[in-house]
Amino acid sequence: MATADTMFQTALRDTARHLTLDLRAVTFFDSAAIHAVVRLAQRFPGGLTVLPSRQVRRVLEISGLGEQDWLADG
Repeated sequence: MATADTMFQTALRDTARHLTLDLRAVTFFDSAAIHAVVRLAQRFPGGLTVLPSRQVRRVLEISGLGEQDWLADG
């Protein structure tokens, strides 16, 4: 929860059109993190790529977000 908002705010610092979140080292991913990623997907329509760890992918799949176009295969 504590780092989800930091991740979101940091991602918004740049005026880029494409954002890649490298979450391959993440071992804990909660509802606050899901919410932050969904908000980023809304903020960067067609321009977000999430590189998930196995744990992140599993949480996103359980939450019904496993088929999003922003979720990279891996």
